[in-house]
Amino acid sequence: MSLTYLTTDELSSLIKYDPRTIRERLKDSVLLEGTHYIRPFGGRKILYIWEHIERDMGCASEQSFAIPMANGGVCHG
Repeated sequence: MSLTYLTTDELSSLIKYDPRTIRERLKDSVLLEGTHYIRPFGGRKILYIWEHIERDMGCASEQSFAIPMANGGVCHG
């Protein structure tokens, strides 16, 4: 499987977030190193993995419609 690597500015245009928001609020809280982004060759440059971000954005939005139940399950609507 071929992965699509994006810079912060490229990711910004796809998900409609400001690059600064991605760097300061999403990176290391929602977007995790090794899962959603890598630092090629151990450098400072960050490349985001689009397929992993797209997959997890969809999962999070599906879960937002669930109502948590006391037994640990969820009610879907």
